[in-house]
Amino acid sequence: MQLDYLTIELLRREHPAWRLLVADNAPLIVSFLHRSFIAPNLRSLPEGELIARLEDYLFHLREERGAQTFPRSAADYLNDWAGDDKGWLRKYYPAGSDEAHFDLTPAVVRVTDWLEGLEARQFVGTESRLLSVFDLLEQLVQGTETDPEARIRDLERRRAAIDEEIERVRQGELALMDPARIRERFMQVERTARGLLGDFRQVEQNFRELDREVRERIATWEGGKAELLDQFFGERDEISDSDEGRSFRAFWDFLMSPSRQEALTAMLEHALSLKPVAELEPDPRIARIHYDWLEAGETTQRTVARLSEQLRRYLDDQAWLENRRIMDLIRESEQRALAIRDQPPRGDFMAVDEPAPRIELTMERPLYSPPRNPVIHSEAIEEAEQADIATDALFEQTFVDRERLRGHVRRALQSREQVALTDLLADHPLEQGLAELVAYLGLAADDEHALIDEHEQGTVTWIDAEGIRRQATVPTVIFAR
Repeated sequence: MQLDYLTIELLRREHPAWRLLVADNAPLIVSFLHRSFIAPNLRSLPEGELIARLEDYLFHLREERGAQTFPRSAADYLNDWAGDDKGWLRKYYPAGSDEAHFDLTPAVVRVTDWLEGLEARQFVGTESRLLSVFDLLEQLVQGTETDPEARIRDLERRRAAIDEEIERVRQGELALMDPARIRERFMQVERTARGLLGDFRQVEQNFRELDREVRERIATWEGGKAELLDQFFGERDEISDSDEGRSFRAFWDFLMSPSRQEALTAMLEHALSLKPVAELEPDPRIARIHYDWLEAGETTQRTVARLSEQLRRYLDDQAWLENRRIMDLIRESEQRALAIRDQPPRGDFMAVDEPAPRIELTMERPLYSPPRNPVIHSEAIEEAEQADIATDALFEQTFVDRERLRGHVRRALQSREQVALTDLLADHPLEQGLAELVAYLGLAADDEHALIDEHEQGTVTWIDAEGIRRQATVPTVIFAR
């Protein structure tokens, strides 16, 4: 790529990554998207969950920097970031779901990688990268050698080195890595593994752009069908046979091998169990990074399947002839939509009463059933003897409002990452005694982020309705975000 003046000017004006770096709210956007998607290795999030996360994040920032720092709502910010003029989020509806989902675009991943590279790293591993370069060059030379004698000499040299190492091991000489080398290689593995998820986003984005181009050309095509199909199949073959397509296919075949998956799982577990690696406190999700690769690869494969389905529908001559009028109307609507894509009309476009038609079958309606009113003969009712019946128990029932307790936990977690039950009760003492304490324990048991440690216990005290001081011994409970 030539970094001349015109190229840089075009990138500054149109590339989403550059627009993100110069955006006024760039610290908010990058920090929130990194925290929500990249740090936990999530490909997509439902709209409701992402809005809730952004609302909590904005609440925390407004408390620190003032209420007017970020005046817009979380939904407005997300829709703005997903707009065509920004291009930082992709908003879409997954198959079988009526709730919108959000996913990062490759531009945001590039920005976060670049920003992470600006920080001064405490440990720069040069040996592992040098060995990687040496190994790659050695594979390149060996894979392009056409002289059989040269290949045989190289294989014999490697066999002699392996035999020599086997003999040293038999004699008890084990060459082990020192802790510095172990940490260096694991950090390189971790960076490469995380970078693969960003590569998947870029590959999927390339196929989505091809899919969009196919739909636009079909909507605006006025020539013969054969010419159009020649162009599409030529482009599809060109992408499949390109370096990127071949590399993705080889990677996918390698990852789909059960034996490779088992070997990768075993090696990751062994690496994470090493003491020098444990001292780095690695993200435990790195142990299942290959499953994240599988999920990302399946998403890319579904995008390619949608492109094939679009071409298959176009090839269906019978459907084309039967729905000629419908296709003309749809093409006209698509052409108009493309014409005003950059300047959409203001206001409400269309009002829909319901997202789907309501179907009520005749046989599903119940038959009429006449009401059966009981007939009570008052003369058969005998009056009970006068007796003093204690009704106090009906008015002494204790009701604990779990939503009120859940609100105490939520407000406490808005200003800190975690809070212990004892600290929470110090701010909000028990008002209903043991029943309220049991309700707190129930909230912790239902919350997947909460921790209940049975081995460590603490004492909780309160004053009951009669003024008597009570206490209970409970396990340690910690609520977390």
